[in-house]
Amino acid sequence: MKLYRFLSEDDTSAFCHKVTKALNAGWTLHGSPTYAFDAANGTMRCGQAVVKEVEGHDYSPDIKLGEY
Repeated sequence: MKLYRFLSEDDTSAFCHKVTKALNAGWTLHGSPTYAFDAANGTMRCGQAVVKEVEGHDYSPDIKLGEY
């Protein structure tokens, strides 16, 4: 089964750490990162999609993607 996650965070080192943690857990980058202004909070936000292939699981909307 292929898993997909979209990671987002304010434009701080926390975003880089979040992506680095996912990469070290076996996730791979999918597409280009995004960068946008969050007008509600007055800050810039970053985003990056990641994917991961896992064996022996069937898809369910109850899957906790952060646990993989």
